[in-house]
Amino acid sequence: MKTSTKYFGEIEYDADDIIEFPKGLFAFEEEKRFLLLPFAGSEGSLLCLQSEKTPELAFVVMDPFSLHAAYEPALQQEDLAFLEAEDVSTLCFYVLCVVKNPVAASTVNLKCPVVINGQNRRAVQVILEDGDYNMRHSLAEFGRQVDGKC
Repeated sequence: MKTSTKYFGEIEYDADDIIEFPKGLFAFEEEKRFLLLPFAGSEGSLLCLQSEKTPELAFVVMDPFSLHAAYEPALQQEDLAFLEAEDVSTLCFYVLCVVKNPVAASTVNLKCPVVINGQNRRAVQVILEDGDYNMRHSLAEFGRQVDGKC
């Protein structure tokens, strides 16, 4: 299959590459199907969450563990059940990034991560109730850590 993307032009993908968001993303509830595409040279820590149906809708996401190794997202039992997961150790987490100029002024949302079950390709965006996480953490506040979880 083929689709047009915001950052990569037209790409080919398989049906198995689709990540399903049955509830959509916050403020984009009608968008249910996305592709997770890595940016070249990022070693998987900087990716594009690209809508399958809307080429201009794409989010820059980051692996939060590459920024903050001590990140400990605790999901509610209902979120785990929705994702069909027993615990968070089998899930992948990504945080939305608002890219600014200079890049150090960019922010990430550690409070509302995107959570993906890689086994069934089902995903949800959650609001974490525990932890001292905000919706706007400046990239400048993080050191250059390379530890990744997913």
